[in-house]
Amino acid sequence: MSDWGPVFVALVLFVLLTPGLLFQVPGHHRCVEFGNFKTSGASIFIHSLLYFGLICVFLLAVKNWYPINQ
Repeated sequence: MSDWGPVFVALVLFVLLTPGLLFQVPGHHRCVEFGNFKTSGASIFIHSLLYFGLICVFLLAVKNWYPINQ
């Protein structure tokens, strides 16, 4: 319970990368649409790949920046 950095990073990325909330890749009519609050199967797949890639990078950065056992 002492290390909340990874949990916070995962929560923020999950909210920001929700398809249709801030942006949607691919959109219904364009490549990128902003704030349309709609989603599709392709956009869920793309956003989950983005989430996976960014969470890996940021969790490694948080782990290296904030060591637990020193």
